[in-house]
Amino acid sequence: MITTILKYLKYYIPGLTAILFIVMLLMGENYPTYFFCGFSLFIIVGDIIFPRDKEIENFSYPRLLNFSIYINLPILFILVLLVVSIFSQNLSQWSIEVLDSYFYIDFMQIKNSFNIIDKISLIIQTALSIGILGTVPGHELTHRKKNKVDMFIGNWLLAFSWDCTFAIEHVYGHHKNVGLPEDPATGKRGENIYLFIVKAIAKEQVGGWGIEISRLRRKGLNSISLHNRMIIGYIRSLILTIIVLIIGGVSGMFFFLLLAMLSKSLLEAINYIEHYGLVRERGKPVRMRHSWNSNHCISSLYLYNVTRHSDHHRATNLKFWELSACDKSAPNLPYGYLGMLYLLLITPFLFRRIMVKKLIDWDLNYANEQERKLANVLTRKMVLLK
Repeated sequence: MITTILKYLKYYIPGLTAILFIVMLLMGENYPTYFFCGFSLFIIVGDIIFPRDKEIENFSYPRLLNFSIYINLPILFILVLLVVSIFSQNLSQWSIEVLDSYFYIDFMQIKNSFNIIDKISLIIQTALSIGILGTVPGHELTHRKKNKVDMFIGNWLLAFSWDCTFAIEHVYGHHKNVGLPEDPATGKRGENIYLFIVKAIAKEQVGGWGIEISRLRRKGLNSISLHNRMIIGYIRSLILTIIVLIIGGVSGMFFFLLLAMLSKSLLEAINYIEHYGLVRERGKPVRMRHSWNSNHCISSLYLYNVTRHSDHHRATNLKFWELSACDKSAPNLPYGYLGMLYLLLITPFLFRRIMVKKLIDWDLNYANEQERKLANVLTRKMVLLK
């Protein structure tokens, strides 16, 4: 009985962690920094010491698993409004009174207690939380194209990072073009991560608009209308931004947009990692070898098995609890997702050096003949650029 409960409860850990983050930041000075450092160490070290997660579990109550995602929407909303209130320079009096009465605290005293390190920790941890509670679950739900409830919640989760195109370009573009030169979410060998992020964001916006315009033209509908999912997506994010503006003023809105930009940038960095250096022969189907897989336990737990990325690209209709570990049939990352993310963003040269051996292995043991030729060309270009 206890084992069965824990089997379901583990997927509520991301939401419970966000609630713990809210509790700790309301404790005042130093606690946001303690939380950020502890959270990062727990995931990175946990991915190293815990055994790989290779199990596919059977669930009798999938609604409980879906609810573990749905509950993230109100938690993320509260977290973002709270953090924005902390950074606001002209917080309304009624907002202060609401915070004081509902949380039983002296909010202004807590707000003024944070030092610069705390504030940096708050920004980074909140951006990570938008990714964990918003982007990843939003990705899962917007793949369920025929379920209106899932699409509704998924798109609102993506609205926190102003990323409506993710539900369009990712689903209808990236999954078709992965590993090809035109795919904005496939990182090239040796490509600068920061330039990649800027280019990927721009190209995905263009790609999303192109997909929507083509879809609406086929239906004989005006592309500049509420039939356009890109426009509806912008409206969702604009609604959140206006709410933040009302509560936190211009300074609060600025920090919300900063958080949205950072969380979107973190997503692109994850995209870079998930397909770094991999190529696909044009006209051939997407296989598990065209994505880097990861079975690191803690990362998988916090990211709803998006770490099993190879199987996700093989069969996009699978729910997160149905994905296979693909331990031997797909190339695997050397470290967990957060470890790879920090490695890439802080020491990109070290990331590339570590991945060289993995790419050599991919070229020799996973790529077909044509892909091996494409990879050799890209490797030569990378050497010449150095």
